[in-house]
Amino acid sequence: MDTMELQKMHPDERAARIELASCYRIFAMLGWDELIYNHITVRLPDSVTGGDKQFLINPFGLHYDEVTAGNLVRINVRGEVLDGSRHPVNPAGFVVHAAIHDGLPHAHCVMHTHTTAGMGVACLEQGLSQSNFYSAQLHGMVAYHDFEGITIHADEGPRLLASIGSKPAVILRNHGLLSWGASLPQAFVTLWTLQRACEVQLATLSMGQPRLIAEATARRCHTDSLTFNDNHGGARDVFDHLVRRVNRLGTSYLDL
Repeated sequence: MDTMELQKMHPDERAARIELASCYRIFAMLGWDELIYNHITVRLPDSVTGGDKQFLINPFGLHYDEVTAGNLVRINVRGEVLDGSRHPVNPAGFVVHAAIHDGLPHAHCVMHTHTTAGMGVACLEQGLSQSNFYSAQLHGMVAYHDFEGITIHADEGPRLLASIGSKPAVILRNHGLLSWGASLPQAFVTLWTLQRACEVQLATLSMGQPRLIAEATARRCHTDSLTFNDNHGGARDVFDHLVRRVNRLGTSYLDL
């Protein structure tokens, strides 16, 4: 990003770029990266776009630990690059994320992973079982979308949105995990909880059949969980502690 563009940048865009870039480094630290693939996107606020739906996405070809606030690519829901970036955008990421940012009013942030545990559960016929501490907290939050191949065809968007409804944790069958939220930390804690639930389920299945949690108990676990309760700031606290851990490893993601 050149000096002229930096001088014109709205402070809200600068803040969004820094937070998103830090999240890419967190994913890399946690081992949620997949070579140069997968995406975390953030929709820019109206204060920046004037009401046009635009979002930031990682430049295709860079690993998550190479993403910086400055090299994130600003695009609209048609995939048009708006900031003069020289980096390409992966169509497989754009189609899914654009559909969700465009179709769900509260989808400020969208995250997608191909972790082994997430893909493992996505490949199970029964999907996520209500059998552990983390899956119980996700009671009523999980949607499923059937596999249609590599997500490069725009006509899948409406079917994806129909599958999601209003549920923020999504298991893409035979594919991986996805989450969305009204803020980046909210989307993150949803994905983290879903990832942990999948990890525990795979560990359980390696030993035998899981012991299921009663519906009423799972419902109470979801209600009692502070993880998804913004009034307690749980999501922000979790995310901020991870930023501090990343900062101890390096702060090159701040480069504009």
